[in-house]
Amino acid sequence: MAAPVTVRTGHVIGGRVIDEATDRIDVVNPATEEVIGSVPAGTAADVDAAVTAAVAAFGTWSVTPPAERAAVVRRISEGLAARRGEVAATITAEMGSPIAFSTRVQASLPVATSGGLAGLLLDGGYSFSEEIGNSLVLREPVGVVGCITPWNYPLHQIVNKVVPAIAAGCTVVLKPSEVAPLNANLLMEVLAAAGVPTGVVNLVHGLGPVVGEAIAAHPGVDMVSFTGSTRAGRRVSAVAAETVKRVALELGGKSANVVLDDADLTKAVKVGVANAFINGGQTCTAWTRMLVPANRHDEVAELAAAAAAKYTVGDPTEESTRIGPMSSAAQQERVMGYLRTGVEEGADVAFGGPDAAGALPGRGAYVPPTVFAGVRPDMTIAQEEIFGPALSILPYADEEEAVAIANSTIYGLAGAVFAADTDRAVAFARRMRTGQVDVNGGAFNPMAPFGGYKQSGNGRELGRFGLEEFTELKSIQR
Repeated sequence: MAAPVTVRTGHVIGGRVIDEATDRIDVVNPATEEVIGSVPAGTAADVDAAVTAAVAAFGTWSVTPPAERAAVVRRISEGLAARRGEVAATITAEMGSPIAFSTRVQASLPVATSGGLAGLLLDGGYSFSEEIGNSLVLREPVGVVGCITPWNYPLHQIVNKVVPAIAAGCTVVLKPSEVAPLNANLLMEVLAAAGVPTGVVNLVHGLGPVVGEAIAAHPGVDMVSFTGSTRAGRRVSAVAAETVKRVALELGGKSANVVLDDADLTKAVKVGVANAFINGGQTCTAWTRMLVPANRHDEVAELAAAAAAKYTVGDPTEESTRIGPMSSAAQQERVMGYLRTGVEEGADVAFGGPDAAGALPGRGAYVPPTVFAGVRPDMTIAQEEIFGPALSILPYADEEEAVAIANSTIYGLAGAVFAADTDRAVAFARRMRTGQVDVNGGAFNPMAPFGGYKQSGNGRELGRFGLEEFTELKSIQR
């Protein structure tokens, strides 16, 4: 399906599309550098109107029987599946994900996660109450939830928050990223068709320092669920603390892929490079540090360079493209800055690097996929989240040093271990201070808890764990 040419859209507050603002934010296709749409630059007044609508809807929606809410969630999943092609094309146009990846992941994961939640509630026997001794323990909706979401997996991150929130009986004020906002309006159409009552989910477009801050500060918002950078997450927490509201954060990552000395190197490197480059490296869980035995470092670097050479960079609307542009010109410059820093700090360029930029398309926010070798744990590229297709290979002397290096950043979101002995790999995974670890390429589970340790955030998403984030516990003694 062709990407949108020009889309002008607005806020959705209390079931009404509001498109009266004169101040607007352009949506730019990062591959063509052309404006493909615009959204209003929301204000604190828009947030206040959305919160008012959410508060008004809460009284009825919160007491709607859970089975009815779950049936709505199932219809949302079905509606998203029916519009998969349109969603994929929109996200490719907004932020540059290759169309094959947009179809397989960007547009399909929201179908899976919402469908899995519906199954849990309708068929899985989940209950919002339990008996503990003489107490009836209830999980009740937390109230009005402010959802602030990023651009890298725009619809997936929105659905991860909005759908479990409404399944729990909450109402929502959503602020999507201004970089990739158009998919949010598609979701609002799906929600309406699925029978979500007006006011239950309200959409306000705009900038983080304006709309995001207004949501975090609003006394009518009971909880904020935020996904984005650690810097922005700190700000959300500080603003929200003034009204002592609950805050759930999914922030940055600098995940370690630890290759133990008995691992199948060919598999570990192939899967590791693929994970580091997924979505152009614009993935918070990407395994951007590959830790390898020092005596196998050079062999790994050669294998990684050969794997990286297979990643076609180019037009994201082409099925053969594996890496599209970065999401914006600003993101392109950020990633290029890290590539230059890696060279300046003494890392070896095994593939790509800043000098390879000249071979890329002349128009668009492209960066060269890059493999750095001989990286030290104290280097900037080994400590900070680059959010681009850049892999750092770090040698280690023994398993104890590998653990220390893996846990040496401020982050703790994801990770991986490769080993011939699965029990050994799991034992190592237990020592990693991170929210999820894949052993020998274990598949993503949309029903397992997702979230981080340390400055990667707090709270969990997905499955019953994500549902329960949006509930309060009440004990009734009898």
